[in-house]
Amino acid sequence: MENRPQWGTRAGFIMAAVGSAIGLGNIWRFPGVAYENGGGAFFLPYLFALLTAGIPLLILEFTIGQKYRGSAPLSYSRMSKGAEWIGWWQVAIAFVISTYYAVIIAWAMSFAYFSFSNAWGDDPQTFLLVDYLQVGEAGAVGSLVPGVLIPLIIVWGVALGVLFAGVKRGIERANKIMIPTLVVLFLIIVIRAMTLPGALDGLNAFFQPNWEMITDGKVWVAAYGQIFFSLSIAFAIMITYSSYLPKKADITNNAFITGFANSSFELLAGFGVFAALGFMAAQQGVPISEVVSSGVILAFAVFPAIINEFPAFNEFFGFLFFTSLVLAGLTSLISITETYVAGIQEKFNVKRSTSVIVGGGIAAIISLLFATQGGLNFLDVVDYFVNQFGIAFAGLIEVVFIAWYIKQLDPLQKHANSVSDIRLGLWWKVCLGIITPVVLGYTMYDNLRQNLTAEYGDYPREFIFNFGWSVAIGVILLATLFSVKKWSGNSVQSSSNKKEVS
Repeated sequence: MENRPQWGTRAGFIMAAVGSAIGLGNIWRFPGVAYENGGGAFFLPYLFALLTAGIPLLILEFTIGQKYRGSAPLSYSRMSKGAEWIGWWQVAIAFVISTYYAVIIAWAMSFAYFSFSNAWGDDPQTFLLVDYLQVGEAGAVGSLVPGVLIPLIIVWGVALGVLFAGVKRGIERANKIMIPTLVVLFLIIVIRAMTLPGALDGLNAFFQPNWEMITDGKVWVAAYGQIFFSLSIAFAIMITYSSYLPKKADITNNAFITGFANSSFELLAGFGVFAALGFMAAQQGVPISEVVSSGVILAFAVFPAIINEFPAFNEFFGFLFFTSLVLAGLTSLISITETYVAGIQEKFNVKRSTSVIVGGGIAAIISLLFATQGGLNFLDVVDYFVNQFGIAFAGLIEVVFIAWYIKQLDPLQKHANSVSDIRLGLWWKVCLGIITPVVLGYTMYDNLRQNLTAEYGDYPREFIFNFGWSVAIGVILLATLFSVKKWSGNSVQSSSNKKEVS
């Protein structure tokens, strides 16, 4: 009898999948990517990428998880002998990401607290880098930063507590609370930002189409990259989450809902971010192009500066913004951590509580590296390389292996069609068999070319090798080692059709 957890409701699964997809990148990455790649014109390649890569890949991973009913490594093993290492590769990538993602959430938690006293003062960037993070030289670890360590402990406590409670009583309940709360909070922020002086100028800069850029191949690559990284594809999350679906769950509809919900939130974030940037530009009397930023600096330096300029209720809106970051981050961290909790539990045949303690505990201990004075430098390099040469490469291998090598698109299509209202046809197979491999292949080639001919950032070559290339290559080696150990009993062959329990 298959004693596998299961989502309590379809809405619970969708909330969890959307919660995984909606993360920090939706807020601090998408608006900048869109602005730099043609503004309003960018939405054409973005929509094309969503329909030809994002949703087809979501359908693929939902189908794999729902059909083979296991963590990513177990599902790959059941699909094809010798494919297990791909699942462990994706799990290892998720593990690495969780170690530093938790630290960024800890920063957001600290800044939510700082909002009440405007602790960042008149120079938020200096406060962030010098006073709060106490950033040292690249390669130097330094001491633990108490202001990061304390909220980091809270972040891991919440995430692991949710995972201890299980799929239905933990992950599902948490997402049903966090996702609606996140949307409401961010809607308040967006509405307020759009009423500020200069907001319309910011929105005009965001949506003004530069049609000439449509012919630039890099714009299309950027669109596919944004879709790919935003939807939590190719690092085991969607396979793991869909493995908890009932056997007759509608896969295709769930994928479309998840994809469009994620993109809708990205668009909402674009409204809020550029309305706020337009206000900031108006207050400083400079062009909007001079205040546009993304990533850590946008969230923890530019936005505090914008909040300083608010005519009223600065503390309240600062708290709302950083609480939104905390919620978006936590839902993603929970999903990321679940990938290796499920993998460890099934591979080593241990209780879920043991898997949470071991997997989550090791990740929490490693995350202390990113809570040191050298943490930001380590985080920057690890994040860049594990994304560019981890997720993207794993995604390429995934589609090439399934579509070209073991030729499983037809069986997977048949399974998805047997449980879904929207039937898949030639479109799905062309997207996964041709379009996605070509785009990801070119992206990998371009990334390798750029990083082999020039160093990333201003970091020393040794530092980049030790914490960039070594991590990207190390996750593959780790995946290979885990795949060598045999599964206990007949777990690879077993995929019971009997009733599941939660």
